[in-house]
Amino acid sequence: MEAANIPETYPGAPAPTTAHVLIADDQPHILDALQLLLKGCGFSTEAVTHPAHVLRALEAGPFDAVLLDLNYTRDTTAGEEGLELVSQIRSMDKLLPVVVMTAWGSVDQAVAAMRRGASDFVQKPWENRQLLQRLQNQLSQAQAKRWAQSQRGHEIREAREIQDNLLPKELPQVADYEVAAMTQPLRFVGGDYYNAVRLSPQHTMLCIADVAGKGMPAALLMSSLQAALQPLIGQRLAPRELCHRLNRILCDLMPVDKFISFFYAVLDSQDKRLVYCNAGHNPPLLIRADGRSTELNAAGAVLGQFPDWRYEQSDVQIRSGDTLLLFTDGLVEAWNADEESFGEPNVARIVRENPSSSAQDLMGLLMRAASQHCGENFQDDASLIVLKAI
Repeated sequence: MEAANIPETYPGAPAPTTAHVLIADDQPHILDALQLLLKGCGFSTEAVTHPAHVLRALEAGPFDAVLLDLNYTRDTTAGEEGLELVSQIRSMDKLLPVVVMTAWGSVDQAVAAMRRGASDFVQKPWENRQLLQRLQNQLSQAQAKRWAQSQRGHEIREAREIQDNLLPKELPQVADYEVAAMTQPLRFVGGDYYNAVRLSPQHTMLCIADVAGKGMPAALLMSSLQAALQPLIGQRLAPRELCHRLNRILCDLMPVDKFISFFYAVLDSQDKRLVYCNAGHNPPLLIRADGRSTELNAAGAVLGQFPDWRYEQSDVQIRSGDTLLLFTDGLVEAWNADEESFGEPNVARIVRENPSSSAQDLMGLLMRAASQHCGENFQDDASLIVLKAI
């Protein structure tokens, strides 16, 4: 039987705290001693004697820490029951302090528990001051980590809100055409960008971009792209000239290992003509009313790496029944468990199979099909613009 120290009062003990501690041990005298010690120092406690009761208690109410014995008289696997309990607690809460207790001769078990996620360990018979200090240290560290996590969550939400504000709130109404667009970042923020702006009663700008990389670094570069692009849009430049100027600006801002693929087009709804420049972006797909498909191939380098690149532009007619799809590689390169990408053929097939669907409905069909293909586990940011001539 393991001996328990008698709680004492120390002038240098940690200040009283309102922390709620779950204590788990199958020996009543140990539980009594620990509860008396912790309550005397301002902690509130709850005690359980069976490993299964630990998980139930954690599910029933919040605790600030767990003080956990590794050895139980029912355990015939040399501490494996206690070790498995540490793993289960850690899967429930990655930041909850778990201080394990073990006998002098079982240091190896304590080391194994630390590998499974225990925060610290105390050997039995314990020294009261040391136990209290280690518990308080873990509580302080957990509080700091939760505060940092909360701050990071707040900053991420703000970053997402800011990024959402960089995307168009409403898409323009275009005579004889329907326009739908969306983006789905892999993380809270992403590096994809799209926009659609009415330039005149008959001219509408469409663009889509993909920053190399993911997460916050890509989102910061995306905001730089948006800031550089916005004043150029208002100048009503030809697509090739706009890409040239935008590239020169981004070359001064872009890190050596980063770049942006970009597609920029101006639709003349009166002449039914799209003039475009493709700067290294996934070729948009134009599905004709009769089912034939055409790629608007890349003719220029990506933005941000070649300051003297001269961009060219092309044009194409988009008539009634035609559908133009602009997308980032996160859509077509979404792969399934067999590492098969969703691919452009599936995109074209879905459009052909739904000739009467609106642009909005086609967008939903395509995103759902890609999501089902990859098991709702996209590997990159995915964005899509659907332009349908009616």
